[in-house]
Amino acid sequence: MASESSMPRIDELFARMTELGASDLHLKENNPPIFRVDGRLRRTKSAALSNAQIHALVNEWLSPEHQAELKERGNVDVAHEFAGGRVRVAIFLQKGRLSLVARLVKYRIPTLAELHLPQQIEKIVDFNEGLVLVCGVTGAGKSTTQACLLEMLNQKLPCHILTFEDPIEFVYQDKLSIINQREYRLDFHSWPDAIRAGVRADPDVMLIGEMRDEDTFQLALTAAETGHLVLGTMHTASAAGTIGRILDLFPPARHKLIRQGLAFNLKAILCQRLLPTVREDVHRVPAMEVLWVNPSVRKAVEEGEDGRIGDLIQAGENEGMQSWTTSFVNLIREGFIDKKIAREFAPNTEALEMALKGISFSSSTLG
Repeated sequence: MASESSMPRIDELFARMTELGASDLHLKENNPPIFRVDGRLRRTKSAALSNAQIHALVNEWLSPEHQAELKERGNVDVAHEFAGGRVRVAIFLQKGRLSLVARLVKYRIPTLAELHLPQQIEKIVDFNEGLVLVCGVTGAGKSTTQACLLEMLNQKLPCHILTFEDPIEFVYQDKLSIINQREYRLDFHSWPDAIRAGVRADPDVMLIGEMRDEDTFQLALTAAETGHLVLGTMHTASAAGTIGRILDLFPPARHKLIRQGLAFNLKAILCQRLLPTVREDVHRVPAMEVLWVNPSVRKAVEEGEDGRIGDLIQAGENEGMQSWTTSFVNLIREGFIDKKIAREFAPNTEALEMALKGISFSSSTLG
């Protein structure tokens, strides 16, 4: 175990996150400090920390109010600034022992090119209103893609951008736009209440960190209907699956009305997943399915023909849409991934193999 004298201070551990390019820091009893770098947890060679030492690190900076909340509830979420950065920290008890996970908040927003995202999604910044969803599983890079889109708006348009996040992962600097960022549990405690209040704050663009429930999604849809551009995220794996997940938030009696609202207000669905690469200079790269809501998609959504969406994406690739298969093929051709990686992560390996051979395919026949 590390001695008290040799134990690093908490801000030193947070600073190491920036040095290592880590997204997260984990402190757990009987383990050294552990950093998540390029999506993988990496143990340091430091001595393991005791429960008492983790308590000492936490008490070093945690306010008496937050200490009381931790004791009462068994967990507390706090934001913390240190020299050179900002972190969002989750502290919690597990088996009666204290653990800490810190997420680094980034100040530099990566560009579309740096993220290796499809160039055509830049079109989103030209929307004046409507709903845009960025979807994918946890860790798929949704927040980073949203940050990139907001920063493009920030540089291009004099508008008011209002965000609701849990947690704040990127900090924006006002450029042409004014950006107000609100963090769950720090600045508000109810998503529906915050969104209702936000609509009265003269926003042009609203970012809702996650569509969690019926009330939140309904308010987001209403905001889109009333002339706002609304960006949100959902934990779904495909554009077609996203429509089903939205409907799952509502009772069946409301499905027809929700479909009508989506048909008229949904502008785009971006679904992505992060892949390991074969390049030394790029550790992970996003594969992305891109759906633009054109008249054919609008009709399919309104009439409940979600099974056609995959084929409509394929048919709309000359309009800037992109299927999963095309995304994987492009990443292979651009040298980011090899066929082994593509076969492991592609949703439809049969369609992938046919596409690589230059054979056209139909998602409705291949699944």
